[in-house]
Amino acid sequence: MSNVKASTDVLVVGGGMAGLAGALALRENGADVTLVEVAPAFGEVGAGLQMAPNASRVLKRWGLLEKALEIGVQPKHLVFRDAITGEELTRQTLGGEFEERYGAPYVVIHRSDLHRILLEACQEAGVTLVNDVLVQKVETDGDRARAYAAKGEVFEADAILAADGLKSTLRGTVANDGPVNSAYVAYRGTVPITEETPAADLEDVIVYLGPDCHLVQYPLRKGQLLNTVAVFKSPSFERGEEQYGGVDELEAAYKDCVPAVQEALKNLATGIRWPMYDRDPIENWVSGRMALIGDAAHPMLQYLAQGACQALEDAAVLQDVAREKVFTPEGIDAGAWEAAFRGFNEARAARTARVQRTARIWGESWHVGGVARILRNMLFKSRGDNNFQYNDWLYGRGEPGVPAEVPAGVPAGSRLVEA
Repeated sequence: MSNVKASTDVLVVGGGMAGLAGALALRENGADVTLVEVAPAFGEVGAGLQMAPNASRVLKRWGLLEKALEIGVQPKHLVFRDAITGEELTRQTLGGEFEERYGAPYVVIHRSDLHRILLEACQEAGVTLVNDVLVQKVETDGDRARAYAAKGEVFEADAILAADGLKSTLRGTVANDGPVNSAYVAYRGTVPITEETPAADLEDVIVYLGPDCHLVQYPLRKGQLLNTVAVFKSPSFERGEEQYGGVDELEAAYKDCVPAVQEALKNLATGIRWPMYDRDPIENWVSGRMALIGDAAHPMLQYLAQGACQALEDAAVLQDVAREKVFTPEGIDAGAWEAAFRGFNEARAARTARVQRTARIWGESWHVGGVARILRNMLFKSRGDNNFQYNDWLYGRGEPGVPAEVPAGVPAGSRLVEA
């Protein structure tokens, strides 16, 4: 075709966490990878992000965990408190036995720092990165896939990864659905830690649970910044208004909370709020030579702190399946991409659906009031500290759909392909 802009083994559409991770994973397998991003420059907005061991194990596989630890923070505990009374409900120690059990540390990191680590890894590995490209449609034609962009460019590839996020255009190829309004919004903020910052909580991830609201705080950037996230049920968002003038809804949501929570609201940037959506799980992410990955496949509410974690898991499982079917010891079998995508889909769909559904339930349990709140608090306290039974399915090694720590036949710590 005369208007073909580029021909590549793999085209990745979207330069967020999932797109960069997928591009890096397949480049390490030996693929020629081109990634296109709609924004004029690469970057990530937002604030802090929690990387549980199921995600930090993937970074460890790719030789990137040390970079994350250099800029991130390893919190000592995950602590839940009642936002109305301040009472501690339960805590999980995140070092020692926890890290040993799950094979990697729990790390909190600024979203833009993790994005930069993945972007630099893609650059070093030789991924071709192209900005200012809006892909509107993907078609499979025989043994090739084509992506059609808004400015008329056409990109050809053996396989295409659709990593275009929550509001994915390319998801429409496999599902006729839309984002689901959760009725909850978030305000976020990062502020420098000073001598006036209360020292007691600067080593932990603290979650205050209140009726129709919660608040999360933890340190970032080697303890230089304090990250605060306030999430609450918003009448205006329930009506469909993504943004809202003023902070009266925010203040009203937390009016009955302890002073520590009300004081923390001063850390928030209130110029923009983050409406919280997910989508219902779907079983099929594949259309011919195209597969969805990350939020395009399984957007989730953030109560389990697993959005970016599941995107990294996706990339690692795809890396394993593609190495088995496409990037074989005998060479590249481009004809096996559809089978590889189906294998990836089958390996991941049930796990990510469980995470999506559990995130919804977990959020509901955080936000109850009245008698339900009393029962929730009793349940949390009865759990006891450092009880692993509730974590194993999510963080554990060897669970269905969870990537192997090191792919078969690859020495631990090695890069899979030379840049």
